[in-house]
Order: sequence, then structure tokens, then C-alpha cells
Amino acid sequence: MNCKLLLFDLDGTLLRSDKSMSERTLKALQSCRKKGILIGISTSRGEQNTLSFLAELQPDILIASGGALVKREGKYIYRAEFSAEETRQMIATAREVCGADCEITIDTINTHYWNYKIDPKKQDQSWGDSVYTDFKDFKESSLKMCVEIFDEHQAEHLRVLLAHCDCIRFSDGYWYKFTQKSATKEEAIRKVCAECGLKTGEIIAFGDDYADIGMLKLCGKGIAMGNAIDDVKKGADFVIGSNDADGIAEWIEQNIHETSA
Repeated sequence: MNCKLLLFDLDGTLLRSDKSMSERTLKALQSCRKKGILIGISTSRGEQNTLSFLAELQPDILIASGGALVKREGKYIYRAEFSAEETRQMIATAREVCGADCEITIDTINTHYWNYKIDPKKQDQSWGDSVYTDFKDFKESSLKMCVEIFDEHQAEHLRVLLAHCDCIRFSDGYWYKFTQKSATKEEAIRKVCAECGLKTGEIIAFGDDYADIGMLKLCGKGIAMGNAIDDVKKGADFVIGSNDADGIAEWIEQNIHETSA
């Protein structure tokens, strides 16, 4: 199989529901690396949050904040940021449309900010570190803004007002992601290919949610998890077992290890 990079979404894909990676999956990926295949992560989580789950894996490629940040072997090769003033205006616009008390998260290079009503770690201990802020005097540039929006009309209105942004909803709640228009997973993959001398056809990508659809279609093979939403499954080349049933490990063992034996 002509594969030089395996690329994985994180939540619902590489990670199980308890936010851990199985030993079987880790072993399968380590075997791939020994064969010279690069291992990459492509996620909407911020960089520091993402790496907190991957101490043993240490990916060669990291696409974080929905495509706004790209690293190769620990070095930044792409960053798509909003200025501090742009970030302030986006927060203000979100509050005008969705209400002054709407929940917002902001990714910066080093920090995940959130005006949460309930500390996320009290609900889920696996959640990464978030810094609470009320955003009243926020003065930092950002990679990504997420807004919790329960009303679809409000979401569409905000999408129109922030037309300079790429906007995607997450299927497991009411959160919407806003990044620079150029900051998508597929554009980040093109940056990786240019940096590493790869072709998109040499990448096998795995995902489960709306933000993964473009990535799966762009790469040589797009693989949907068994727990993926229907739209992802429809656009994928293959559908495998779920994230809680070692779907990735099983596919690698059958399609990479056996064929290269």
C-alpha cells in the first residue's frame, strides 16, 4: 500500500470515548513508524490540549486548532492567526448575536480560554487545562474561536457576519468553530505535503465528524470510523470498526502489516 503518512482525527477516532488510546492501537502505530510511515494528528483541539493525550505517541505531524496551526517534528510550519483586534471584534459579534452570556472558547498558541459556567474538569476529568476568562478585556491574537449556539438561525446569522471565517459545527453538541478561511484541515494537509514532499494520494486519513469530511476526500484513502456521523461515512472510501472497538488497529493490522509482510 502506497502510504507515507497516516493521519488521524483525535476525538471519536484515535481516542476512545474515555479519551485514552488503546495499547493495541499504539502498538500498531509504532509498527507503522518502524516501516517508515509518518504518524500525524489532525484535530480541532488546541496544540497543548492535544499533546496532553499523546505523550507516548509523539506524532511526527500535528495539525491543531482545526487547521490553524501545523507542526512538523516539533517545529511550526504554518500559523493562521486573527489579530488581537480581530479576535476582540469576533467575540463582540458573537455576543451581539447569541447573547452576552453565550459560552465562547478561544485558542491561542499557548492557552485555551473559556468563559465556562461550569468548570469542564468537574464534568470530565480528561478535559485539558482551560483558563477561565470573561473576555471583557481580552487582548490576545487567536487561532480559533468556538461558540456554543443553540439556535440554528443565530448560528447562520453569525456565520454570515463572520464570512471571512471558516465555520463548522461539531456533531456532539451545539458548538461552532471559527478559524481563518484558509485554516481548514485540508488546507493544512496541503501545507504538510509541500513541507514534506508528499502527495495527497500518499496519505491515509481517518475521521468521524463534519470537520473531517474534506480531509477524507482530499487524501488517497479516507476512512470513516464505525461511530462516525452518516455524512462522513457517505464520503469515505471505507468504514471500519468504532473508536471503542480498536477499529484503527484492526484496519492497520489487516491492510498495512499483512500486505507488507
